[in-house]
Amino acid sequence: MTTFARLPVMLAAALALSGCVSFGKDPPERLFTLTPASIAPGGAAVDGEMSAALSVLEPSATQRLNVTRVPVQIDPSSLAYLKDAVWVDKPTKLFQRLLSETIRAGGKRLVVGGGDLQYAAATQLSGQLVEMGYDVPSSSVVVRYDAVLRKPDGQVLTRRFESVVPGISADAASVGPALNQAANDVAAQVAEWVG
Repeated sequence: MTTFARLPVMLAAALALSGCVSFGKDPPERLFTLTPASIAPGGAAVDGEMSAALSVLEPSATQRLNVTRVPVQIDPSSLAYLKDAVWVDKPTKLFQRLLSETIRAGGKRLVVGGGDLQYAAATQLSGQLVEMGYDVPSSSVVVRYDAVLRKPDGQVLTRRFESVVPGISADAASVGPALNQAANDVAAQVAEWVG
């Protein structure tokens, strides 16, 4: 057999072995995500002009939240990350999707997103995800969002939203559901504000 003829056989063997060999760390036992407390039902429709549409842009965040790990504030100047707690995506993207779906589920606003549509909407919701993590001194989960609403007439409104879930132990099994609860609370507050 020539070298050229053996090449497909060697490639097939390498592909077959790639499923058996792992060069990285073991995957996490669980991944965190944000699940909306309320969703728009299938078939629900809201229509309108782009001049009345709202787009929810991905919020900005400091580097401590620009990763897929859950920050733990140990004291005013010390930060760590929660063991075995990993987001399925960056928290800013997850929070953007949660906000969009929560506002859409309210049925009061035409929410557009994705591609050029989100930039064509006359009203845009943006802001900064200031906090989404665990606070050791208070044994609580904190979600804090500084919203910026730009209206079609150029007016800009800002408001801070926050939710704290106290009495949470510092483990992934407890922190994950509490973060989801707090993020949903903040999203509901924002939805009412932009309503």
